[in-house]
Amino acid sequence: MDSGNAAWILVSAAMVLFMTPGLALFYGGMDRGRNVLNMLMMNFYCILIVPIVWVVVGFSLAQVPFQNDPETGGAIGSLIGNFDAAFLRDIAITGEDGGFTLSTVAFLGMFAAITPALISGAVADRMKFSTWAIFVPVWSLLVYVPVFKWVYGGWLFERGSIDFAGGTAIHVNAGIAALACVLVLGKRKGWPQEGHPPHSMPLVMIGTGILWFGWFGFNAGSALAANGQAVQAFMNTFLAAAAAGLAWVVVEWLRDGHPTNLGAASGIVAGLVAITPAAGYVSGMSPIFIGLIAGVVCCYAVKLKTKAGYDDALDVVGVHLVGGLVGSLLIGFFSNP
Repeated sequence: MDSGNAAWILVSAAMVLFMTPGLALFYGGMDRGRNVLNMLMMNFYCILIVPIVWVVVGFSLAQVPFQNDPETGGAIGSLIGNFDAAFLRDIAITGEDGGFTLSTVAFLGMFAAITPALISGAVADRMKFSTWAIFVPVWSLLVYVPVFKWVYGGWLFERGSIDFAGGTAIHVNAGIAALACVLVLGKRKGWPQEGHPPHSMPLVMIGTGILWFGWFGFNAGSALAANGQAVQAFMNTFLAAAAAGLAWVVVEWLRDGHPTNLGAASGIVAGLVAITPAAGYVSGMSPIFIGLIAGVVCCYAVKLKTKAGYDDALDVVGVHLVGGLVGSLLIGFFSNP
């Protein structure tokens, strides 16, 4: 592997890891004050347990055929990988043989770690940490790993699905899981009458900034090389987040008479989510349009929970599920031929 590419993947992996503490602050600020420490621990637990699951067996089951070689991860179109790379068996450091390298495994492991952390925002105030401690590794192994395989080398890939950095495998996946969890757990006491406003907007804004920073590694790093596609993904990430944040603020201003800090932060995250599946496939003004559309759609989507009666505490469904779907669908309109 080229040393420059390896360096970029490693830096990107560190940036993605930094996103989980950022998410913890983002969710911690949105949650009620009495629950903030539990929310922080729920997020940090994900970067304690998931990397272990990932290197022991998760990567081996999730790995996709490298350069369409069915001998390195199972045939394209399959439902799951195999155990050939369990415990990092035969994973090279340099990748001179064209296979996966430790840097790639580490980078993808950071994605695996933050995905269940996204779900924590939906179950705030209703799931004990002991339950969460069991849920995270089980969900990661039984849900995240197979879906990752389907999207990047399984039956979805075979049918033409494209997802540059995880719009489907991460955000839609986590969003559906979040919706399922809140439907099973039910509503928080007093919701929706009490409203449960964020207890610390400074934490939310700081968390948003950290997420935005880390997302450059999340998307641009998914090129798995320091090349032109990484540069394009970097710029698209910047523009989509800005456009979505602006769109959300404008919608609030027109609808409610005033913008909010939470709206700006949520809009930025919605734009980041929406551009994730398309980051390496669009150019020009396309990321701005994707961001604007995502900002408007997600702004209204987070209001649906009250009418529909599901208590998505920190808007995981409205931002990640809806944002991921919007971005995935818009690839068909804006992607480069």
